[in-house]
Amino acid sequence: MRSMAAIFAVGLLAASSSLPAAAAEPHISDWNRIEQAASGQTVYFNAWGGSENINAYLQWVSSEMQSRYRVTVVQVKLDDTASAVAKVIAEKASGKNEGGSVDLIWINGENFVSMKQKNLLLTPGWATALPNWRYVDSENQPTILTDFTEPTEGLESPWGGAKMVFFYDSARTDASSLPDNSAQLLDWAKKNPGRFSYPAPPDFIGSSFLKQVLAEVIDDPAKLSQPVNEASFERDVAPLFAYLDALHPVAWRSGKTFPQNYPDMKQKLADSELDIIFAFNPAEASAGIKAGELPETVRSFTFSRGTLGNTHFVAIPYNANAKEGALLTANFLISPEAQLRKQNPTYWGDPTVLAISKLPEADRAAFAALDLGAATLAPDKLGPVIAEPHTTWMNRIEVEWRRRYASGN
Repeated sequence: MRSMAAIFAVGLLAASSSLPAAAAEPHISDWNRIEQAASGQTVYFNAWGGSENINAYLQWVSSEMQSRYRVTVVQVKLDDTASAVAKVIAEKASGKNEGGSVDLIWINGENFVSMKQKNLLLTPGWATALPNWRYVDSENQPTILTDFTEPTEGLESPWGGAKMVFFYDSARTDASSLPDNSAQLLDWAKKNPGRFSYPAPPDFIGSSFLKQVLAEVIDDPAKLSQPVNEASFERDVAPLFAYLDALHPVAWRSGKTFPQNYPDMKQKLADSELDIIFAFNPAEASAGIKAGELPETVRSFTFSRGTLGNTHFVAIPYNANAKEGALLTANFLISPEAQLRKQNPTYWGDPTVLAISKLPEADRAAFAALDLGAATLAPDKLGPVIAEPHTTWMNRIEVEWRRRYASGN
């Protein structure tokens, strides 16, 4: 545990001059002390609340934390993570540097970058000092250490993986006709008008589709790892909007309106309104089949040259009221037991952030025996990961998308 303490101490020294005045940081090197201090605390976990199975999983987490540690975990259900970030910003502005209303937050991407830049997060290094960090696959999953091109620096703890995967009903759609890249998807849409669409940005899934296409059509993908260059922005995104201009006339309802979100696309696939949909979780199709929301003939496919992927995290605000309870909860979320249940499509189906080779033998066997479902691609069939672009790209693209197409909504 000495190495963990050293990591945390270095982060504390590096960050102490920039952090707002707050209550003393927990001594993460003394885990027994963390557990004792956490007992009786209530952790307000701000997390997206739009999925019944995810909410049920968090209820299980709450019951486990209560029975094991006498920590009460309350899910604060969000429509948009930015609202929780705004709470912390407002509290800092009012001088509330301790006793904050947000103890733990489900986060990644631009929301993480915003909190990091505004010094709103617990001291760097806490995540890599967690006891269960030893199981995390930081060597083979680079998005664990870099969140949308921003180094995580131990300011957030990985919780699950995400990768764009497409779904179709094999009873209606011939697998041999499926596209293998965005250009082929456009050709498919032209041959099958009205059978494909995407949610309108700023819906997360819809914005992810735009990023996927942009990564494939931009002249130099390396540009996406850097902030937007305003001087070349219009030229850089011109191929994306040319693609959308060609897609919309052959999309569902001629691109005059768009699906609301992924659940809406899922329902349209089940109702035979759409033939190809997509999600950011490889297990979504199997979960939909198990829940009776999708036909048993639905299957998955992806692009052989890669699709968008990232890691999602939990973070602790600098002024959290229950810091010790939040640390304990974050550590439990990356335990083999919690990650195994999370990857099970019966409960969630979210890919693990753990390295199976690092786990004890019994846990390795449990992961190997997990039935991911007939519609879930094996990990070695998911294809390469296309990294998320710098957060400034999506902000600019969403504004431009609304300017061009929002009148058709």
